[in-house]
Amino acid sequence: MTEFARLLGRGIARAGLMLSVPLTLMVGPALAGPEFDACAAEASSQFETGFADIGRETWEIDADAAIAACRKALEAEPNSAQLKGWLARAYFAAGDTDSAVPLFEEAAAEGHVVALAILGDMLTTGDGVEQDMERGARLLTQGAEAGFALAQNSLGLSYDFGEGLAQDYTQAARWYRAAAEQGMSKAQSNLGLMYQDGLGVDRDYVAAAAWFELSVAQGDPSGQVNLGKLLQDGLGQPADPVRAADLYRLAADQDDMYAQNNLGFLTENGIGMEADAKAAAVLYQKAADQGLTLAKHNLALLYEDGDGVEQDYGRALELYREAAEGGEMRAAVNLGLLYLDGLGTKVDYAQALKWTQLAADDGQPIALNNLGHIYENGLGVEADRQAAIDYYQRSADQGYELAADNLARLTEADAEPAAVPGGGKTKTK
Repeated sequence: MTEFARLLGRGIARAGLMLSVPLTLMVGPALAGPEFDACAAEASSQFETGFADIGRETWEIDADAAIAACRKALEAEPNSAQLKGWLARAYFAAGDTDSAVPLFEEAAAEGHVVALAILGDMLTTGDGVEQDMERGARLLTQGAEAGFALAQNSLGLSYDFGEGLAQDYTQAARWYRAAAEQGMSKAQSNLGLMYQDGLGVDRDYVAAAAWFELSVAQGDPSGQVNLGKLLQDGLGQPADPVRAADLYRLAADQDDMYAQNNLGFLTENGIGMEADAKAAAVLYQKAADQGLTLAKHNLALLYEDGDGVEQDYGRALELYREAAEGGEMRAAVNLGLLYLDGLGTKVDYAQALKWTQLAADDGQPIALNNLGHIYENGLGVEADRQAAIDYYQRSADQGYELAADNLARLTEADAEPAAVPGGGKTKTK
């Protein structure tokens, strides 16, 4: 199992409710001088009307040059909302939110779309300001209704995840589309995911692939990852693991953690290429270093098995714990097994029960089977045959064969109690 990149694209704008404010997009003053033009060239957005040719992404801004140019321009035109917004954006790009926020507030109050988008996003995520999703949503709706693509994409995200307003997939798809049709690559990728998952639109893998392709054509890593996964799984078209690997590699080269993990999986298993567990471990490590829990789980499996790396149960235990604490329940299953078997640590039935129970409570079928094994054999708990049967049954109901075998053994009239291993590790990635 791999992960998609739905959340990419939030760094600059988000979404919300309606306010009665002017919806006209701001363009440069009629008498704008060379200082104004210099600031615009350094800090405007390509999605602002009139600045498509010179505008740039926030991460492409040369912060020092932009701050210098925009401070000079604002000194010449101290009442310009655009210059305030662009200077704030330059400070934001430099990581100086203390200087950026007051300027964003002033510019947003006058309807500057860049300020509305970035400040709205900051409020929604709590990035540099106290989190206030509802206000963030209101500001971003202003920008979205004004036609600003970055705000439209973030508005889609807020509707998608119900942040600051009621979750509404139809509205999410609507706003993703508005931004995608303006050429915003991350919105194209997000709209493709809505078609892929059938959220707010009818499921349509062909349409999903078409939107992903548009994003890929701009070199966007989220589009590369999502199209790669579609091709890997053969959704709506024949599987093409070779192109999937190529797309993951393009995104991995941009340091995308999902791509690094997915390419690691293909590399480990020889899908679309020759198997190379050592190279897979390097890719998993890169994604794990960025905090991706699934990559930590996958890397832990390699350390546990000594596949592509020197076997190290202690390192596997550490990685499983980090992944489990991050919500990866397959890692919780495997962590429980290491404590149960005393690998990388002493046998600790209390810890084994803790992590296995956590995954079982999440409905993980292997965890349910292993919990049945724990109760059947009284490992750190009082033996309870009926509890074991119940857990085996819940696991078997999800199609886990070992649980079905254990259930049959216990429920047969002539069955004798026996200590049957709890079951396999969570090898699915």
